[in-house]
Amino acid sequence: MINKRLLVKNLLAHNDENSFYDKKRFIDIGQREGKGKFLKHVCALANSNPKNHSFIVIGVEDEDNKIVGVDFFDDSKIQNLVNAYLANPPIISYENIPFPHLPEGKVVGLVTIRSNGEICSLKKNIWKYYGGSVFFREGSISMPKAFDIELKDINSTAVATIEQHARNNIEFTLDGVIDFINNRHADLTSNYKVFKEQFVVCWAGNQQKIKNETYYSRVDIELINERVKLFYSALDDVTITFDEDSFTTIEYVQLGLGKHQKYYPLEKVVITFSENGTYNIQSDLIFEPPEYDMKTLHHIFNSNNALLEKLNANSTLSPSDKTDLEHLPATYLICFLNGFDAAKEKLNDARSVLKKYDAKVYQSLKESLRILRKVQYS
Repeated sequence: MINKRLLVKNLLAHNDENSFYDKKRFIDIGQREGKGKFLKHVCALANSNPKNHSFIVIGVEDEDNKIVGVDFFDDSKIQNLVNAYLANPPIISYENIPFPHLPEGKVVGLVTIRSNGEICSLKKNIWKYYGGSVFFREGSISMPKAFDIELKDINSTAVATIEQHARNNIEFTLDGVIDFINNRHADLTSNYKVFKEQFVVCWAGNQQKIKNETYYSRVDIELINERVKLFYSALDDVTITFDEDSFTTIEYVQLGLGKHQKYYPLEKVVITFSENGTYNIQSDLIFEPPEYDMKTLHHIFNSNNALLEKLNANSTLSPSDKTDLEHLPATYLICFLNGFDAAKEKLNDARSVLKKYDAKVYQSLKESLRILRKVQYS
């Protein structure tokens, strides 16, 4: 069982960027440019290492390998994105790896890529890259190549050695459980569960009961053995259930107009553990977005646009403007879910101005964009 934190440390300590490993300060697959660059690197790494894993480490400074972290990123549909744009797509996963020195909510992203053994290529145009393009790694650079180039296995031994050095042990596991419960979440209700005598899942949050159902807010869930953060949210509520074989979460999001707010189930995730030391994560989007009168939504959409113009012009906001601004990310999201496609672009455009204006509203914006990503790639 691989300790992903040790794996990241080994990659950073012993390897420059190469044909099986890349590092990024951040990625932005919400924009066409960021999406195109990410798909190019995934394609190149898959083709350059056809017999073993390739990796992208995210949240690291390029010059000195300083670990600065990125926001928790729970895009469980990232495989759908790869499948949509790449022919012979590799198997891909994105995992959030906590590091002790990082602020709460910040992690290192670890993208793991496994080729299917065939040449991977772009199926359609994305940003400045054309459909049919094939990429390979030359040192630290992803380069276009001829389509009929031969796949060569040159990294299996190196990757296997790195993964072997990152194997877990009982000391790391026990230290991880104690740190999670006693140090990182001493102010929250914390629990743990051992599955198949091998896997330890810890979770923490503020616990409340509503109609015989237990909900958690400020939720943090981690698979301790692999140092993988399975879920993190400062805003949304979650239900947690488990049996001897599986651990299940259902995430709820609060949406509505004005004071009329309601919780909607967003996504169900089931982690199933096997006796052979493996596990499987199955996520299903169960979200049914609320529907509203189109005339009302047109008014809200236009009001939000006008409010953003005020912010960009540094105009003074009235008390009612400030109240509307608190709901702006969620109402833009509702507009998008009801057919206002331009609301997505408005949400992305609002990033910089809301980040400067108010941390709470900016966090709400990131949550709305996260929900939008899940819906888009399902």
